[in-house]
Amino acid sequence: MKLTALTRYLDDLLNVAAIRDYCPNGLQVEGRAEVRSIVTGVTASQALIEAALSAEADAILVHHGYFWKGEPAPIVGIKGRRIRALIKADISLLAYHLPLDVHPQLGNNAQLAQRMGWVQEGMFGEGDIGLMGRVDADASDVAGIAANLERVLGRKPLVIGDLAQTVRRVAWCTGAAQSYLASAIDAGCDVFISGEISEPTVHLAREAGVAYISAGHHATERYGVQALGEHLAEQFGLRHRFIDIDNPV
Repeated sequence: MKLTALTRYLDDLLNVAAIRDYCPNGLQVEGRAEVRSIVTGVTASQALIEAALSAEADAILVHHGYFWKGEPAPIVGIKGRRIRALIKADISLLAYHLPLDVHPQLGNNAQLAQRMGWVQEGMFGEGDIGLMGRVDADASDVAGIAANLERVLGRKPLVIGDLAQTVRRVAWCTGAAQSYLASAIDAGCDVFISGEISEPTVHLAREAGVAYISAGHHATERYGVQALGEHLAEQFGLRHRFIDIDNPV
């Protein structure tokens, strides 16, 4: 498959033109023109690049790429080493941030819900980035939801709130979405799940009587890019391998 065709397909599929973001979405580093093998991962770290080299990939597809708003522009140091490695190997880097978070089937939020058995019934937050719904009857309290998250994600979550609290409505937004807690509270949730937590989040959750579960930024965002890679393999016959570089955050 031509790299230009792959990029165009992904840009259209993820509706890149309609979503405001603080990084460029799409092709970030251009490699060879033909793509037969793709490696997916959460973040375009040096470890992922080296793993992709070993896998003889033509392109790397990630959720967290480069060139974030506010970061220094010079391609030096760690960023320089990463980009030089890609160019030297003629491997392309494609990155999709918010467009991958919000996609209704392949997105991080949708994929987490699918694995957790949550049934989406609404959205909240700026751009409707967060999802809201109900949980399985077997996990109708905060303790049950936390236990299921630990089982599915393989990581013990941090829980703020009453473990025995009954949950009728759950809200979630993967990654570093602690700033959406107020919107989730206003939307009427009993518990909010995200990847990270900040110091003020604890007080807001306690004072609102809403449980907050920090389940890991990396852990909650492994599934969107993996599903996207599987979709490309099925759609175009590309070889696909998801490589999970461990990250405790």
